[in-house]
Amino acid sequence: MITIDYKSRVPIYDQITAGFIRLKTLGILKPHDKLPSVRSMASSLGINPNTVQKAYAILESDGVIYSVSGKGSFISDDISAEKAILEAAKSSFKIAVEDAKSMGLSFEELSKVLETAFKGGDKND
Repeated sequence: MITIDYKSRVPIYDQITAGFIRLKTLGILKPHDKLPSVRSMASSLGINPNTVQKAYAILESDGVIYSVSGKGSFISDDISAEKAILEAAKSSFKIAVEDAKSMGLSFEELSKVLETAFKGGDKND
């Protein structure tokens, strides 16, 4: 469901947040689907439950999920969650651009990669 890249510069709680947003955006998780409990998620990922709790708190404050006392956390059908999804996409893109810049890619090279990606061209271009 959600995978963690332990070598990434992106904090684990942000990776969890982005993972659930991605799953919702792709339609894999639908409104009112139940999320794993904090302990279950932490155990399956091999991380501290506080990290999962932080991710869930962020998702809830952004309107992506909602909690029901004694029942758990669920995917929201709130339209305002779309804003959080767009912000997460922008944040991921910005990190990717910063990584590419730090590896020496020029603006022109990045522009070509972006154009190829939008046109659905070869990923190796």
